[in-house]
Amino acid sequence: MKIKQIQVKSDYILHIISEKGKIGLFDVSPYLVFEAFSHLKDNNAFKKIINGGYFIEWECGADLSADTIEANWKVIKNGTLITADKT
Repeated sequence: MKIKQIQVKSDYILHIISEKGKIGLFDVSPYLVFEAFSHLKDNNAFKKIINGGYFIEWECGADLSADTIEANWKVIKNGTLITADKT
């Protein structure tokens, strides 16, 4: 998957649109327990996200691959969240 657009939502949620037009939500909060992501507990730091296409990265150096996001996001189809979608 290649990430086309990212929008930061509340509660550590990212709204992501893939290059192929799939839309989904990704919850970053489970990663905040890891030291590399601990700086993101600061909401201002969390908002400073960079779209690398095949990854996302924050100014603090924390990053997630598009593969990780695709494996764990909740896809939105016709306005409804789908728990898992591998298509």
